[in-house]
Amino acid sequence: MLAILPVLILLFCSSHSIVVVSSLNDDGVALLSFKQSVKDDPAGALSSWNYSDETPCSWNGITCKEQRVISVSIPKKKLSGSVSSSLGSLSELRHVNLRSNNFSGSLPSELFKAQRLQSLVLYGNSLSGTLTFEVGNLKYLQTLDLSLNFFNGSLPSSLIQCKRLRNLVLSHNNFSGSLPDRFGKNLAFLEKLDVSYNEFGGSIPGDLGNLANLQGTVDLSHNMFNGSIPSSLGNLPENVYIDLTYNKLTGPIPQNGALANRGPTAFIGNPGLCGPPLKNLCSSDSEASPPFSFPYLPNSYPHQDVVGGGRLSKAAGLPLLWRRDDHAYGFKKGGKVRKECLCFIKDELETPSENAEQYDLVPLDEEVGFDLDELLKASAFVLGKSGFGIMYKVVLDDGLTLAVRRLGEGGSQRFKEFQTEVEAIGKLRHENIVTLRAYYWSVDEKLLIYDFIPNGNLAAAIHGKSGLATFTPLPWSLRLKIMEGVSRGLVYLHECSPKKYVHGDLKPSNILLGHDMEPKISDFGIGRLANITGGSPTVQSGRMVSEKPQQWQQGTAASEAAMFSPVASFSPNYQAPEALKVAKPSQKWDVYSYGIILLEMITGRMPLVQVGNSEMDLIQWMQQRIKEKKPLADILDPYLVQDADKEEEMIAVLNIAMACTQSSPDARPSMRHVSDALERVSSSLD
Repeated sequence: MLAILPVLILLFCSSHSIVVVSSLNDDGVALLSFKQSVKDDPAGALSSWNYSDETPCSWNGITCKEQRVISVSIPKKKLSGSVSSSLGSLSELRHVNLRSNNFSGSLPSELFKAQRLQSLVLYGNSLSGTLTFEVGNLKYLQTLDLSLNFFNGSLPSSLIQCKRLRNLVLSHNNFSGSLPDRFGKNLAFLEKLDVSYNEFGGSIPGDLGNLANLQGTVDLSHNMFNGSIPSSLGNLPENVYIDLTYNKLTGPIPQNGALANRGPTAFIGNPGLCGPPLKNLCSSDSEASPPFSFPYLPNSYPHQDVVGGGRLSKAAGLPLLWRRDDHAYGFKKGGKVRKECLCFIKDELETPSENAEQYDLVPLDEEVGFDLDELLKASAFVLGKSGFGIMYKVVLDDGLTLAVRRLGEGGSQRFKEFQTEVEAIGKLRHENIVTLRAYYWSVDEKLLIYDFIPNGNLAAAIHGKSGLATFTPLPWSLRLKIMEGVSRGLVYLHECSPKKYVHGDLKPSNILLGHDMEPKISDFGIGRLANITGGSPTVQSGRMVSEKPQQWQQGTAASEAAMFSPVASFSPNYQAPEALKVAKPSQKWDVYSYGIILLEMITGRMPLVQVGNSEMDLIQWMQQRIKEKKPLADILDPYLVQDADKEEEMIAVLNIAMACTQSSPDARPSMRHVSDALERVSSSLD
C-alpha cells in the first residue's frame, strides 16, 4: 500500500495540472495575474475569480464578448496594490474602470499594449510616476481620466496621436511642463478638457481654439500657465465656460466669442491680467493695479493662502472633494411643507443678524455649507443681465450649484437699510418661492445668493427657447399643477403678515421651474434692493415706466411697499391698468398679472397678439373671441389638442383668468379665492 502512494500522488498532481491548464482561457489567466497584484480586497470584489471556470466572463466586474474580455470595471472597492501589466495582454479589452480605489505605484508601459482600449478611468487612486510614451498606441482611446492621483512629469508628445479622444481629465495631479505641440489641432474631437490643479506651465496653446466640440467647462485653472490669453480661445463654442483662474497670465483679456461677456470669476488669481471684466485698466505707462475679483475683497479680508503656488495640497483637498453629505451640498433637506401660510415672527422680521459684518458672506440659513472663499473659487456662467444687475450660475467645487445676482455698486452708506431688507426676504420660506440663502455686501459689490433652479423659466416652457426650432410642450395637467403652485406662492406673500406684501413684477420669465417642474416665484423684493444699491430704472418701450423713482428712496422693512419691486421694473404687458396711476402697490396688481399668465398657459399666445398687420393685447383678443362665440378649439394652444377631453377644466380655468384680468381691481378675486378655485378644478381632474 505504501509503495503505491507516491504513484497516486503523482497521478493527482498530473491530473490537477491538466485541469488548471485546460479549464481557464488566456484572458482568465491574465486576470488572475492582475488579482495577484492586488494586496488587499476588503470587500471581496475578486472572490469569484478562480481557476475552476473555463472563462472569466461570469466574474464580478468582467464583461465579455464572444468569450473574450472587453471590460474590467471594479470601482469603489478599496482595492490596494499595483495595476498589473497583465491587463495589456487582453487583446480585446475596450474599457478599464478602477476609479476610487487605493492603487499605487506607476502605470506599466505594457498596459498600453491593449491597443483596442477605448476608455481608461483611474481617478481617485494614489498612482504616481509619469504617463509613458506608449499611451500614443491607443488609437481608439476616447476617455482618459487620471484625475485625483499623484502623476507627475510632462505629458508625452505621443498623446496627440490619440486622435479619437473625447474626454481628457487630468485634474488634481502634479503634471508639469507645457501642453504638447499641436494639442488643439490633433485632438479635434475633444468634448471635455480638465487639466486643473497641476503645475502645467508655458503659454496656453493658441490651437486650443480649434476644439469646436468642447462642452461645459474648459478648466485650465490652478496651474502655472503664463503669457497672454490667446484670442483664438474666443473661437470655442460660446456656451463653453473657460476657467483660467489662478495662473500667471498677463496682459489684456480678449473680448471676443467665448471670452466675451464672462464674469471676473473666470480670471481671478492672475495679477497681471487687465481690462474688462476686471477693474484694473490696461496701461503701458503704469503698473497694473490689483485685479478686480468676484466679489471685491477689501485689503483687510484675510484671504487664505494655498499650498504649492496657487493649488490646494493633496492632503487638504481630498477630504473636501470626497465629502458628499447634505451639509457638503449646502443645505439640509426640509420636511413636508405645510399647506397653510407660514408667517414671519415679528421679532425675526425686524431684527437683522446682530453679528453680520460688511465685507463678508452673511448666511440667511443655518444650513448654508459654503463660505466666501469657496464662492470666489467657483466657476461662474452669465445667465442674463437686466436693470437689476447680472445673474450668474455658480458651481462650487463640491458640485453645489447656486444662482448669484450681482447688484449695483452704489449705496455705500445704506448698509443697515440693505441688511434689513435682504434679511426680511431671506426669512421667506415656501415651496413655491425661490429661497435667498445668503448675501454679500461691500462698497463695490452687493451679491444675493439663491438656490439654483434647474429647468429654466415658464416663458421658455410655454413658448420655447429662442433659437430652438422645437421644444416639448407642457401637457394640460402639468400646466394646471404649475399655476396651482404659483397661486399658493402668491397667497403666501399676500397673507404672510399684516404688511400685505406685493410681488409687483410677476411674469413667466421670473417663474422658475424646479427638478420636478414645480414652480418657484423669483425676483421678489429685488427692485427695492436694486434701488438701495444704486440700480437704475429699466427703460421699456422707449420711456421710463416710473415717473416717481424718488418714492423708493425712503422707507424701511416696516413700510408698506418694502418688499415690492418698484414700477420701474414692471413689464408693461403684465401690468395692471391702475399701476401707472396709483403709487401705492396693491395685491390686485399681482392678481391681474397672474390672470395674464393663466391666459398665456391656456392659449399658448404671447401677451401681445398679432392680428393681421396690427397688435392687440391678449385680453382684448380673448374678449373678441368670446364676443364672436368662437369654439374653444380656436382659443386653445394647439399643443393642448391631445387633452381635448379636459375641455371642462380648461373652460373653468379660462373663467378664472378672465375674472383675474377685470379692469377694475375691486372686481378681481383675491389670490386666496383664486387658489381655492384652482384646487377645486384640480380635484375634479383627480
